[in-house]
Amino acid sequence: MTKIPAWSYSSIKLYDQCPKKFYHLRVAKDVTEPPTDAILYGKEFHSAAEHYVRDDVPIPPQFSFVKSTLDSLKQLEGIKHCEFEMGLTENLEPCGFKDPKVWWRGIADLLIINGDEARCVDYKTGKSAKYADTDQLELMALAIFKFFPEVKKVKGGLLFVISKNFIKDSYDAEKQDKMWVKWIAEHNRMKFSYANNVWNPRPSGLCKKYCPVIECAHNGRN
Repeated sequence: MTKIPAWSYSSIKLYDQCPKKFYHLRVAKDVTEPPTDAILYGKEFHSAAEHYVRDDVPIPPQFSFVKSTLDSLKQLEGIKHCEFEMGLTENLEPCGFKDPKVWWRGIADLLIINGDEARCVDYKTGKSAKYADTDQLELMALAIFKFFPEVKKVKGGLLFVISKNFIKDSYDAEKQDKMWVKWIAEHNRMKFSYANNVWNPRPSGLCKKYCPVIECAHNGRN
């Protein structure tokens, strides 16, 4: 078996959604998903927020409605890291984002380190926070504990900039070993698929209209 590529929150979620879809998009790479307007909008916002918080570059007019919220984040005490890239080895040791030994990768949109406490904010540009998933925050917290051993508590938040919701959760360093159990199990399922070349479809309501894997028996457009 060839070396399994580094995984991330998004790759695990894609695999959980449908191993077959994951295979075509991330392994065989014989199918692509064109960027939607929503994805492009999100990238533009992330870039604007990064430059405003880190470099005081004025917010573009289309994002001016978020300025007061970003100002509140800028005023928080601590050392601020924007779009902070983190990598972990399989032994859960911190490494470079593109290190040959990288096993997991993640990027914190905004990370603030203040002594033994950290804040981690992930920007969301979707229209609703109804299906907010804090699992992403948990993974970020686990990586932060490795990169900043002095941090004992991480306060995480999903900032939905359009719906103006802020979904919060917090994580304690003393519980990190227990939290890793779930993620190791998730990754092991993916490892099994790579080792055995088994990528079974997982049908859902998204198959017929939205899945780009046209050749799948569950796709309504084939």
